[in-house]
Amino acid sequence: MSRWACPLIVAAQIPVFVAAATSASAHHSLSGYDQSRPMALEGVVAEFRFAHPHPFLIIKVRAANGQVEDWQLEMDNLFELDAIGMTKDSFKPGERVLARGDPSRRKANELYLRRLDRPSDGLRYEQVGFSPRVSYAGK
Repeated sequence: MSRWACPLIVAAQIPVFVAAATSASAHHSLSGYDQSRPMALEGVVAEFRFAHPHPFLIIKVRAANGQVEDWQLEMDNLFELDAIGMTKDSFKPGERVLARGDPSRRKANELYLRRLDRPSDGLRYEQVGFSPRVSYAGK
């Protein structure tokens, strides 16, 4: 093999690696959420959509004007939530939750969930970087 063959083979494969890295980062992009103004919500679970690619928790929140609003909380991807033990039954309608996260830049009443506490049993869901984790207070 000539001394030029090996560098050419490596160079020919670089676009494949770049394309793969780009699509992975685009999928996990949080540019649609305003990370400069995190917010907190308190509400009651209305629905848990444990679906691919990203599960959503829908909660009912009482606004400052007294009206009840539905908020959609986007969570990490389904496979990672499954890996930490979450299931379609992890959240039930009527459960009180405290949520913190980044509001959507494009949609009203949507939040990328960074942390969720369920006081009834001490559950804490946290999004740390791109990795979710679940813990329970006192455990």
